[in-house]
Amino acid sequence: MTSEALTAAIAQFANARGYLAAASIGLPTKDTVDALTADLASWRAADRDPQGYDEVIERTRASYARLVAVDPSVVAIGSQTSVMTSLIAESAPEGAEVVVADGDFSSIIFPFQSRPGITVRAVPLAALADGTWLVVFSLVQSSTGAIADVASVLEAAAAHDVLTFCDTTQAAGVLPVPASLFDITVCHSYKWLCAPRGVAFLTLSARVRPLLRAGQAGWYAGDDVWASCYGPDMRLAGDARRFDVSPAWQAWIGAEPAIALFAGLDIAEVWEFTSGLGDALCEALGIPQQHQAIVTWPDPEGEHLRTLIAAGIRVSGRAGRLRAAFHLWNDLSDVEAVVEALGRSRVVEPVSTGGRHRAARSNGARPRG
Repeated sequence: MTSEALTAAIAQFANARGYLAAASIGLPTKDTVDALTADLASWRAADRDPQGYDEVIERTRASYARLVAVDPSVVAIGSQTSVMTSLIAESAPEGAEVVVADGDFSSIIFPFQSRPGITVRAVPLAALADGTWLVVFSLVQSSTGAIADVASVLEAAAAHDVLTFCDTTQAAGVLPVPASLFDITVCHSYKWLCAPRGVAFLTLSARVRPLLRAGQAGWYAGDDVWASCYGPDMRLAGDARRFDVSPAWQAWIGAEPAIALFAGLDIAEVWEFTSGLGDALCEALGIPQQHQAIVTWPDPEGEHLRTLIAAGIRVSGRAGRLRAAFHLWNDLSDVEAVVEALGRSRVVEPVSTGGRHRAARSNGARPRG
């Protein structure tokens, strides 16, 4: 049975039949829309000041920390994963080697490639093993939805005393993410966490923090934020806040209820729900089950992409593949709509040999009709 918390979370989203694009951009919750609307009204009425956003930001930081099972003191805030990655790249020692996953998202590769004096080596996702300083990868690959073999990466990194950097942007909110497993994680929240763009997080282990230079330090990184507006006297926060960048206030207003919502869910249940729908689609299309919330298949000419978009089904195409992403607003009617649009006559229903299909329906999937 679907938990009360998951049922309530599903109800937070407007009827979004045919929207299979959470991997590109999530949809706002009702509470996020209400919070942003109220904040804009207060701003217009001259009833807002910068200090008033601080508590919102700290509550949101705490919610994110709860979601990824770390203490808020190890969470820094920012607005873009590439900017946060640049902080790590600029702190790499001269001559360091950084191993990245071939074909991974550019925001966690380009900053290292742009840094002179270090070597960047790309290897297949399944071969992430050794490096002299840092191994960098996404927990869930953007182009394929493939999930990294975290246990193997961590085992190899420990054997070679290598730092680990994991981008959880395509995972947090849909797949359980224990951030403490990694030295560094980055996450932008506008996809599966359904927050406005401009709210991102960085988590840092105790062993990596002393190795990093606060090269983006500003007033919001100060130990006392509002006493740090003017230099040259600089007293940075003693914890991960020393790597904060000043927030885009309105974005955080929208992020607070969204991230609190996901922090209150059993994310394993969310994964069962979404990956169950993904497997139902694979079964209907006659392709191997992927056991993922993001289902992809080859579409090099974009024929399926154009067909589905023309049918009012929002999907995306990446690296020559069609990408369909299932989140809380989806159900089996979305699977059926894809099948129908692609000219398949078979209607998807749970089958006796497909336990994951049954889970998709019992966990709140709502067939059309």
